[in-house]
Amino acid sequence: MTRLINKLSLSFLIALLSVPVTSQLVLAGEEQRAPPEARTAGTLSPQVMRAVSEIQEMMSPEDEGDEPDMEGAKLALDDLRNRRWDRMNDFEKSTVLNFYTNYYLSTEDYANALLIFEEMLTIEELREDTRLRTLRSLGQLYMAEERWQEAIGAYERWRELSLVEDVIVYRGLSYSYYQMEDFESALPFWLDYMNLSLETGEELGRDDYAYLNGIYFTLEDFDSALELTKTMIMLFDHPTDWMNLSAVYASLDNEERRVQSLNLAYLKGYVDDENRFLNLGQSMAGIDAPWSGADIMQVGREQGYIEDNQDNLEILSQMYLIASAYEEALTPALAVAEMSDSGDGWDTVGYIHYVTHNYEDAVEAFERAIDVGNLSNPADTWLFLSRAHIELDNFQEALDAARRSADVGDENDREAANSYIQFINSTQQRYNIIEQRKQESIDFYESYPPLI
Repeated sequence: MTRLINKLSLSFLIALLSVPVTSQLVLAGEEQRAPPEARTAGTLSPQVMRAVSEIQEMMSPEDEGDEPDMEGAKLALDDLRNRRWDRMNDFEKSTVLNFYTNYYLSTEDYANALLIFEEMLTIEELREDTRLRTLRSLGQLYMAEERWQEAIGAYERWRELSLVEDVIVYRGLSYSYYQMEDFESALPFWLDYMNLSLETGEELGRDDYAYLNGIYFTLEDFDSALELTKTMIMLFDHPTDWMNLSAVYASLDNEERRVQSLNLAYLKGYVDDENRFLNLGQSMAGIDAPWSGADIMQVGREQGYIEDNQDNLEILSQMYLIASAYEEALTPALAVAEMSDSGDGWDTVGYIHYVTHNYEDAVEAFERAIDVGNLSNPADTWLFLSRAHIELDNFQEALDAARRSADVGDENDREAANSYIQFINSTQQRYNIIEQRKQESIDFYESYPPLI
């Protein structure tokens, strides 16, 4: 599967993950000096407050027309950390580190952002809400760096500390397990993500359902995939879901429903490539609807999806033959015969002429098939040539063709040819007797004078 988690954008991460520093600043006049008690966790000393206020202004100017000075902010942060870090309380440290994460995220330096978040967790008196946000941020950043196991660890630590569940955490856990190909673990977290999203009034998109369906397919849980695919069709009516419905039925060995669902997709105009047109066309023959299958293939040709190459035209011709639509089968069969370097194409043309009683054309086609050669069953072609000659009362030609069939065929072919030779001989005898009696009748009536 393609990478599910792209590099996280600055706007997404800052909005979702970072701590709002401005709300943590304690207002105090610059002339005030913090007493020693002010350095306990939860407050900012005036010196730190002034420094972070200036840094905040550089990173997010109040005037919308001013450009952020991120490099200046970074220099100020480094200076503040170098001068006062050892004297900072835990709240001041977390505040400064939060500015570092904002800087590294804005410059897409995710490696350093990760280090800062990890350092944040080492602060002993870190506020609970900050620790939770940090763990969730770490999970997402580990995912961005494809460090799936570490992402899972961060998310699980978040769940151990949090009194509530979170859709982002559920989703991150599922994605991470999926990337590690632990699909059984990925499934329940994604179901939790979807259920919690619906409970909180969030709208789920088709991609959310498609991801779940992908897990069902991977786990070969086709019964669940079938129900989910039907739901997706009702919600989104997307072409891919109609195709997936056919695929699910195929996986469940329900051929009739597979073809029916694919046919519905075709009727809705969702079949839009050669393979599916060919698949559906041939499948219709399998459920005793070959004429419909041929019609579908013709539509595919007209719309430019099915190419008029030898294989496709041969399939179309066969579809018409199965439907006993011989006249319709002739045109694609002739095209195949002209394209092919095998005589089988002309053999098919000869057969079509034979069953439509165009025996002279059948003889010509069978002879061309023999001349081209490379026949898959030459004995059968010679025997059909013999049959066509019989219909034209060409007994000697029929005998010659039948004998050739016996010569080039196997034991079964020889048996069939010899039987037909007997038929030819008996047919010729009857023919000769009838012709003799006709002549005798003519001679008999010619002996009388004409009536005046």
